[in-house]
Amino acid sequence: MSNVILEGIFLKRSQQKKKTSPLNFKKRLFLLTESKLSYYEYDFERGRRGSKKGSVDIEKITCVETVVPETNPPPERRVPQKGEDLNETEQISIIERFPYPFQVLYDEGPLYVFSPTEDLRSRWIHQLKKVIRYNSNLVQKYHPCFWTDGVYLCCSQTAKLAMGCKIVESRSGSFRNVRSHHKVEKPLPPTPEEDQMMKKPLPPEPTASSSSKMKKVVALYDYTPMNEQDLQLQKGEEYIILEESNELWWRAQSQNGAEGYIPSNYVTETRDSLEMFEWYLKNITRRQAEQFLKQEGKDGGFIVRDCTRKTGKYTVSVFAKSAGEPQGMIRHYVVCSTPQNQYFLAEKHLFNTIPELINYHQHNSAGLISRLKYAVSSKQKMAPSTAGLGYGAWEIEPKDLTFLKELGVGQFGVVKHGKWKGQYDVAIKMIKEGSMSEDAFIDEAKVMMNLSHEKLVQLFGVCTKERPILIVTEYLALGCLLTYLRDTRRSFQSTELLEMCKDVCEAMEYLESKQFLHRDLAARNCLVHKQGTIKVSDFGLSRYVLDDDYISSMGSKFPVRWSPPEVLLYSKFSSKSDIWAFGVLMWEVYTLGKMPYERFNNSETTEHVTKGLRLYRPQLASDRVYSIMYSCWHEKAEERPTFQALLGNILDLANEDP
Repeated sequence: MSNVILEGIFLKRSQQKKKTSPLNFKKRLFLLTESKLSYYEYDFERGRRGSKKGSVDIEKITCVETVVPETNPPPERRVPQKGEDLNETEQISIIERFPYPFQVLYDEGPLYVFSPTEDLRSRWIHQLKKVIRYNSNLVQKYHPCFWTDGVYLCCSQTAKLAMGCKIVESRSGSFRNVRSHHKVEKPLPPTPEEDQMMKKPLPPEPTASSSSKMKKVVALYDYTPMNEQDLQLQKGEEYIILEESNELWWRAQSQNGAEGYIPSNYVTETRDSLEMFEWYLKNITRRQAEQFLKQEGKDGGFIVRDCTRKTGKYTVSVFAKSAGEPQGMIRHYVVCSTPQNQYFLAEKHLFNTIPELINYHQHNSAGLISRLKYAVSSKQKMAPSTAGLGYGAWEIEPKDLTFLKELGVGQFGVVKHGKWKGQYDVAIKMIKEGSMSEDAFIDEAKVMMNLSHEKLVQLFGVCTKERPILIVTEYLALGCLLTYLRDTRRSFQSTELLEMCKDVCEAMEYLESKQFLHRDLAARNCLVHKQGTIKVSDFGLSRYVLDDDYISSMGSKFPVRWSPPEVLLYSKFSSKSDIWAFGVLMWEVYTLGKMPYERFNNSETTEHVTKGLRLYRPQLASDRVYSIMYSCWHEKAEERPTFQALLGNILDLANEDP
């Protein structure tokens, strides 16, 4: 069970699922966690929890507000007036009086709860709003009065799920408040009555000095500590960053004061960040968005994504069904802004933030082909790999590794699928003796571990205390890209092939920015994630090869077919030689895994390449695609583009209309 945030005894009103059902009120023990609001029977004589009577998923809650009290309530639900002198029959202890109602609105209607004190009600409303603040379905209006006998007393509407009649004026933890980092929200102080009601005390406030000036982040994913220095993360929870000296692992403090290290790619700043919302996918193209929307096929499905090569601009992609379009239609709307930095879409309904804009269009189409009903991107987000198996852990104990099955034989030896500490999937390279310059590699291993990107296969650590040396990396179940391309059971669309090239180019742009050379880029050294994305592997390892056939440009194992003239003739490696290899990899992708220069041996290939021969245009590659790969093969290295420029060209192509 998730950690309990709040626990208390309240009066719960029956939900009148049938109009003819009589109302009843029962004391229930309520428990609030990050994922559920649950209520139970309670044995007051023995002071223990009974059977569970119901629960509401946090993600389904759309509003939490107070309720206008009943007109003529019984004494236990009547607010005592100041100076009121209760008669003997009304002498009910504060624990047994429940005069302060509030409502939790979700997909089945309102859940009405009565609190014994106003302070306790305020605390629960405050905390409930906090845990639902990133829900994508929050409403803008609510019903301030009760639903009774088939009608709302405030507006006489008879539909239980009818839109509210009063605007939510100030939502604690709402979109506007999520972004306000100038004021640290503090919970209301506990009252004596609350102390008596609560089974578990609330955790203390963080004690960090000047916390209002420190960076606040929100966890995008759950994270379970891998060693004693790590701090647990709960998705949606806020944390204060205490130290950022390590780019990949930040020292943080939780709301209950616990401190430790967290992976920096698991969190995002609370201020002005869209990454915390399920409907936002950061790095996808127009065609990827269309593919996701069509696969889901739900009317009103939508994705919010970055505009290509326009930093800070966003596009809303929407899928809608219609009689005239049996396959459905997709429209892309650029989020526009006014000179006053307010946002709008098809019509000028202005909003201060993009989340507020999205929330509005979830309830109103207002010029779009459909209102935004379903966040398609929610299923696409998976927790990324961490840079190492916990903070500071680069030397891995062999006893923590379990070997499962052999995946293949690489340049340095056997590669196996395994488990770390019995629960984390890893790939283990067993370095055969004499194949690697071990001391040089070990000195560099820490540097290589600090290379972390979503399109790079993550190096987790090494085992150097025993022989053979083990290199432990991220495990990708679908294996190498070359085998994946050659699988005759698969068929690929041209858009998928371009996405593969984009993934590799993103990884190489990152290595380029770190001034790190791959030296052996090819389809065989890329792996396929289970979601279909491609990750670059074995970057930099070729420097440590001790095989003479590999070191020599004429050797059978040297990557002659992926090497430019300056490498073949003078062994001159640079980022531009990686560019050449990327062009050949693109050719591999568009030929579905053919061998480059397949009619020639290595010696003949070297001769032809140095004399100006280049690979032909694959049948599946358009002229535009071929021009991109051909630009990588300029004889003069300085005339070849950078990976940044290549990625820009690929993104332009990926975002064009088919």
